[in-house]
Amino acid sequence: MPLTILVVDDDLGTRLSISDYLELSGYTVITANDGQEALAMVEEYQPDLIVTDIVMPRMNGYELVRRVRQKPKFRLLPVILLTARTKTQERILGYQSGCDLYLPKPFELEELAAAICNLLERSQIIQSEYRFPHKDSLASSGSTKVIETHNSILSHFEGSGLLSSLTIREQEVLELLTHGLSNAEMGLQLHLSPRTVEKYVSSLLRKTDTSNRAELVRFAIKHGLVE
Repeated sequence: MPLTILVVDDDLGTRLSISDYLELSGYTVITANDGQEALAMVEEYQPDLIVTDIVMPRMNGYELVRRVRQKPKFRLLPVILLTARTKTQERILGYQSGCDLYLPKPFELEELAAAICNLLERSQIIQSEYRFPHKDSLASSGSTKVIETHNSILSHFEGSGLLSSLTIREQEVLELLTHGLSNAEMGLQLHLSPRTVEKYVSSLLRKTDTSNRAELVRFAIKHGLVE
């Protein structure tokens, strides 16, 4: 099962860019507009890691991390703070609140993904050694292979099994592909760049073990992946 990451930012563009990139990397992503909404989602979804902005309405990132750390079952939940604030005192506040990493804006998505992979791997090692699982699904699976999740090793299932491994974005792209739309046309409908659409298409080809778009569409229709 893919690991779940909670992305918290009041800027829609930032949320979408991070969540799209992480979904392409094989994670399940949930999002929140502010700290108050995120706190409720932590309880409901029990994510494996949080990526959060600091300056947000209702509840800022510092307070969110402090509130999360007050809950015993989330003591070891990895948290990355993202912010344009780069002064030493502000970074100190971030670490004092309980964050694991302070990443200043602007940042490269590849750097963020690498940091996430590293923190998740370390978190699961600690949980395995001290038997402190913070998520039932992780405990039952017994898997600590974060690298597999990071590389989207979800493929070679057929029918409903494969469909459940596709992200919502991938399902949307697949549906539009069956209608013969170009990358640019799909991008307009999904509010994505043609380059991002191409990444989703490449991911679909990999997961379905197909070599081109025509073969991908035939596979999708044959296995009931589209309406």
